[in-house]
Amino acid sequence: MKQTAEVIIIGGGVMGCSILYNLAQRGMTDSLLLERDVLGSGSTGRSQAICRMHYSNPVTATMAWESLKVYQNFDQIVGGSSGLVKTGYLVIVEPVDRPGMERNVAMLQELGINTMLVTPAEARDLAPMVRVDDDEPLAWEPESGYADPYLVTTSYASRAREMGAEIVLRDPAIDIEVSGGRVKAVVTAQGRCEAPAVVVASGPWSRQVMAKVGIDLPLSTVRHQVATLTRPVDQIPDHPTVGDIAQSFSFRPDGSSMTFVGFGEDEVVGEDYNEGVDMPAVAETLEKLAHRMPAMSDAYFRGGWSGLFTVTPDWHPILDRVPGIDGLYCAVGFSGHGFKMSPMIGVTMAELITQGSATSVDIRPLRFSRFAEGDLMSSSYRYRVLA
Repeated sequence: MKQTAEVIIIGGGVMGCSILYNLAQRGMTDSLLLERDVLGSGSTGRSQAICRMHYSNPVTATMAWESLKVYQNFDQIVGGSSGLVKTGYLVIVEPVDRPGMERNVAMLQELGINTMLVTPAEARDLAPMVRVDDDEPLAWEPESGYADPYLVTTSYASRAREMGAEIVLRDPAIDIEVSGGRVKAVVTAQGRCEAPAVVVASGPWSRQVMAKVGIDLPLSTVRHQVATLTRPVDQIPDHPTVGDIAQSFSFRPDGSSMTFVGFGEDEVVGEDYNEGVDMPAVAETLEKLAHRMPAMSDAYFRGGWSGLFTVTPDWHPILDRVPGIDGLYCAVGFSGHGFKMSPMIGVTMAELITQGSATSVDIRPLRFSRFAEGDLMSSSYRYRVLA
């Protein structure tokens, strides 16, 4: 491990690797990324990896939209593959939330995002395998879908290495040295590296990493479960990605015969959590799935996994300098939204570090101080996931 660097990034998920790559693109190639395990081994590797833009705030919607453009042209922009599959995204809410959906779609269209309200009849034409009620509000994003977190993360890492960045695996940061109000070095079991800039992007471990310098991040971790199913392809050869917010779950196809179903974001857990799925919750969710897509009553359950959402009080990330410690930055608290925004997370954090401010997207609404200021992000809905 090198002893000095221009910048050190703590965390080797998609966020850390995207930031590393984007810093290298801007000439900051004398860099070091530290990962406690292997690349993508935390929340990144357990993501449902849905790419959609339906949010209640321009900053998150814009970041998801601009990130989708990167995924669509990943081989030319970054190199390698994003694994993007365009399925379309149908979001379904309860009738009481119709005003929120109408407000969101109008805002998204003003941003240039390809989305629209659709009637139940139109939704049945778009996705005849999905059952919708006549009073359910619906929105459609034709360009959305899902991508591959492993391919994205390793592609960013490979390109950054080619430009001179160093990546050290299985070597967690055990201390961040601060002197005179400025970050000085990061210490690991293998050694010590001095740098004038350090970025904490360590997902569920960010709170304990920041505690080493006396910063109490307002983060908690909740468990998100994903069940994998083999669908009856003779009845459902394919289907769109669906955010069934009315029933509190989501699902997307995977390959030619599988469907991934995401659910359960209410259980606050610690680092030691059940990484499998809860069968009673699976059974309940599969009933909801069969209601929404009746032919899935013939699907086969194949297993599943659980990952962690690192959430803030308003379910939006913190992208900022750390107040009171010059040279320390954080990209944390993605609240289940991170992968779909990760290309622009890398761009805006690299701009913040190299230019002093982000210019591609105004990330000031995601500043560190908003919690103390009482200026939290809000949602058009009662649902945190669409904040």
